[in-house]
Amino acid sequence: MSLIRSAIWRRNIPLYLMFAPIIVFFITFKYVPMFGSIMAFKHYNFGDGILHSPWVGLENFRVLFSTPATIQIIRNTLLLSLLAIFIGFPFPILLAIMLNEVRAMWFKKIVQTLIFLPHFFSWIIVAGIIVTVFSQQAGTINVLWKYLFGESYAFMYHEGSWLSIFVGSGIWKEAGFSAIVYLAALSSIDATLYEAASLDGANKWKQIWHVTLPGISSTVVLMFILAMGRVMEVGFDQVFMLQNSTVSNISEVISTYIYKIGLMGSQFSLSAAIGLFESFVSLILVVITNRIARKFGNGLW
Repeated sequence: MSLIRSAIWRRNIPLYLMFAPIIVFFITFKYVPMFGSIMAFKHYNFGDGILHSPWVGLENFRVLFSTPATIQIIRNTLLLSLLAIFIGFPFPILLAIMLNEVRAMWFKKIVQTLIFLPHFFSWIIVAGIIVTVFSQQAGTINVLWKYLFGESYAFMYHEGSWLSIFVGSGIWKEAGFSAIVYLAALSSIDATLYEAASLDGANKWKQIWHVTLPGISSTVVLMFILAMGRVMEVGFDQVFMLQNSTVSNISEVISTYIYKIGLMGSQFSLSAAIGLFESFVSLILVVITNRIARKFGNGLW
């Protein structure tokens, strides 16, 4: 048995070497920084450093949750994240299914390029496009709006329209790239299943419902579990570039709050505390979602 294990080890050495940089990356940038989480339980200052700063226990958490602004920021984070997940989550699946049904390869390649391209734009570029398009003075949308209704509308300065722009911009930027995962899952579905369904009289819609969707259900569940783990992690770049003081009641989230009180306000212990709370809630949501998925035989672990 030991000889067999030794032979398997030697045969897989190239694979282990390929995996080594990933291990080093995660240890360096994911696990080592966890040491800094102890700042959440200290009154951190530069002079004493992380190790020698005085312990304050749960005082930082008490200060955070006794502040009305913190509760509102958590509410905003959950609102924006859940809207982005439950409205935006189906779009990559729909895109993948539609692309999978296209038979003209030249058309399929053009569409794939167009919908994948926004992913490679930074949020600075995307936000610039959005602000230009929805500008109250000369934005393309407002020109049409003024033509139809006689006056312009401040889309970026009303909470309802800002929420719509936030969710829509996230879908436009990431849905195409996220569809790659589902396209890969679709390619693994046995083509004979479609042939059998066709022989049984199933039209295209029924084939999608009874063959395509069950064929990618495990991938959908996996992606949903991962998405739930990011509920408390609303993208800083997107919110920061699109927010303004007029809609701060709904646009101030944990990531922007950490930036303002941590980097700009030098309150590192408070920012570490809310960051640790964010991670803890994300962990709970992942565990709960996975337990629910396991009941249907699609758990991640």
